Amino acid sequence: MNKFKVILSGGGTGGHIFPALSIAQGLKVKHPNTVFLFVGALGKMEMEKVPNAGFKITGLWISGFQRKQLLKNILFPLKLFISLFKSVFIMLRFRPNVVIGTGGYASGPLLFIASLLGKPTLIQEQNSYPGVTNKLLATKAQKICVAYENLESFFPKDKIVVTGNPVRQDLLDLNAKQQEAQSSFALDPSKKTLLVLGGSLGARRINQMVEGHLPFFKKNNIQLVWQCGKLYFDDYKIYNDKIDVQVLSFIKRMDLAYAAADIIISRAGASSVSELCIVGKPVVFIPSPNVAEDHQTKNALAVSSQNAALLIPEKDLNQEFEAHFSNLLSNKELQQQLSTNIKKLAKPSATDEIVIEIEKLINA
Repeated sequence: MNKFKVILSGGGTGGHIFPALSIAQGLKVKHPNTVFLFVGALGKMEMEKVPNAGFKITGLWISGFQRKQLLKNILFPLKLFISLFKSVFIMLRFRPNVVIGTGGYASGPLLFIASLLGKPTLIQEQNSYPGVTNKLLATKAQKICVAYENLESFFPKDKIVVTGNPVRQDLLDLNAKQQEAQSSFALDPSKKTLLVLGGSLGARRINQMVEGHLPFFKKNNIQLVWQCGKLYFDDYKIYNDKIDVQVLSFIKRMDLAYAAADIIISRAGASSVSELCIVGKPVVFIPSPNVAEDHQTKNALAVSSQNAALLIPEKDLNQEFEAHFSNLLSNKELQQQLSTNIKKLAKPSATDEIVIEIEKLINA
């Protein structure tokens, strides 16, 4: 294949950014001469994460429509107009062979303009309940790569390809990294390790629950790797003084964190769910209730309904967490069942399958 140019757009949260990065890295492996441009939303985390991964990014002045706080939408029409205008400039200047959207504010204006200009577009939808941006863009997209079955009620059936979500390739052989992981986090191999993940920004309610259960974890001889998120690090870093507690704002080597863990507590963003299926450790999902269409609960149910994870609604943490976690901790058969079943849901070749669909569009 000749050298080609690719635009990837998505962001706002890690759940949109990391799939875009995984796709870019997968393309780069097969086609090293590819020229990439990311398009994100100014002020959002992609403007930092994408350059850190070695890719160029430009930003649009765009934000989501606030359905609960309508006064915050005063500037929305102006932002949308300016973002559409800048998207035309980006498209005409960069002249991509294909444009890929992974969801989030910025992908809306850019993929809309790309379709108007006749450029092939591909959408990658991570969730079991699609986001608003991707639903609006679906009619113009050539291909829609999804992670879950039965999305025909949201997208045109003839455009859907079930690929799974792209995940970090360094998660595919964690067993070989266990010793390195324990050394990296200075863990005691004789103790159980609990990994707590609240998403890239953090989760207030999960952090509060963990803080309240520190004596419980100590009593059960559990060592804690606690990713509290950058928004909450200053509130919880004081617990780094405690034995067997490590509080981190962000974990750079997630492969080592996963390799070290015996049990994982996590939100249920689509990318996290897909990664945890690859990882294959016992998981307790605590979905965020503060997301569009409650899609995290739907993501978690898709796994827990297969007896592949535990699900505790955030509102029930006070009443249910300790009992469910104690049962999991003491029940090796349950741990093995969850581990075995969640691995069955993994799609380790998702990135490669998405790259194949992109190649088809470029060669069409």
